[in-house]
Amino acid sequence: MRIWLDGTLRDVSDAKVSVLDHGLTVGDGVFETLKAQSGRAFALTRHLERLTRSSRGLGLPDPDLDEVRRACAAVLEANPMEHGRLRVTYTGGVSPLGSDRGDAAPTLVVAAAQSPRRPDTTEVVTVDWVRNERSGVAGLKTTSYAENVVALAAAHRAGASEALLANTVGRLCEGTGSNVFVVLDGELHTPPLTSGCLAGITRALVVEWAGAKETDLPFEALAEAEEVFLTSSLRDAQAVLRVDSRDLGTAPGPVTAEVMRIFEARAGADLDP
Repeated sequence: MRIWLDGTLRDVSDAKVSVLDHGLTVGDGVFETLKAQSGRAFALTRHLERLTRSSRGLGLPDPDLDEVRRACAAVLEANPMEHGRLRVTYTGGVSPLGSDRGDAAPTLVVAAAQSPRRPDTTEVVTVDWVRNERSGVAGLKTTSYAENVVALAAAHRAGASEALLANTVGRLCEGTGSNVFVVLDGELHTPPLTSGCLAGITRALVVEWAGAKETDLPFEALAEAEEVFLTSSLRDAQAVLRVDSRDLGTAPGPVTAEVMRIFEARAGADLDP
């Protein structure tokens, strides 16, 4: 495997980041995960725009997007694969131990790995932990992912692929690495960004392409929904068969199936929508 680190491609054995990097010591960094197909990254422009928004939210310097584009292209060329994930990580760089940043330049890492195509259906669980919609990093895609690691591990122990969370006021928010959509009375809804959820790239495309409504919903909507599906860069749109012990019947349902059809067609026609 070849990895881009701070301006050059390196063998994975030589791609080393300092133990004093702020992304390691305090999680001071942002990242993007992109779907890669046949040497091309999907929705690269949207991902780079969000990388910049997240960087600004943390107070990091704007990333050099021309370099990031070159890095993505170089990594995909050096690591040919039919279907995979491309990971862009951008951190505060070498800094003192503690929360203060140093004067070193940020660290940029771009790596790729094989990733199987997701199944069309999955199962999810709800968890008691919540998203803080008033957090200073709400809605930012940061490397401070420990909460997601804990919740996702709980989902895996329950035989599910994802954990869904409410926010601090009991409203439906998101999954650990996905956005959630529900069908109520035949209409398609997803939580608004004010819920504290991530502004997912696939979420935004489904809202645009399928006409989903951004609706402030109680967490209990999951128990009433006729259909539920998840979106993320690697899931695209993925139907949910079961939420906790509630069986949603045959999935994907008609609304979800139509969203999946629209997304596959539109994404296939334009790799950088």
